[in-house]
Amino acid sequence: MILAAIARELRVSRQSVSRWYTEWRRGGTPALRGAGRAGRKPRLDDKQLQQVEKALLRGARAHGFGTDLWTLPRVATVTERLTGVHYHPGHVWKILGAMRWSLQRPAKQARERDQEKVKFWLTQRWPALKKTLAAEKLGSSSKTRAVSRSVPPSVEPGRRKAKRRS
Repeated sequence: MILAAIARELRVSRQSVSRWYTEWRRGGTPALRGAGRAGRKPRLDDKQLQQVEKALLRGARAHGFGTDLWTLPRVATVTERLTGVHYHPGHVWKILGAMRWSLQRPAKQARERDQEKVKFWLTQRWPALKKTLAAEKLGSSSKTRAVSRSVPPSVEPGRRKAKRRS
């Protein structure tokens, strides 16, 4: 009865409470500790991660690269230079995630881009070129059949009335 009340209180099964109780009786409180982390231990410790992060904050040019853009292969190279630990470039994102870095892509703009011309295009030229529906043009609800000028458009919405046969 007591195990059932504990299970309800903790919102777990009675079997789990019974198993925990048995483990506690055998080994005391230390027996109730979790199994620890699952999977392989990280190859870089906290000190090494801080070292890599400081290096990344200095910029890619400080490490001999042509631009200040960090790519996964570049991060892998710098990490290996600093710590001696080799990571495949495809797995470097795990290190960056551990340092709480996120993916950022530079905005792509042409070098010849003229902001005044872009503004003129967006405010003047584009609205003048943009298609508008003329009120006097006939429209068609069919995507495959053009509008016929011999049939007047229906005045009221809804079902069309059937034609009389003679």
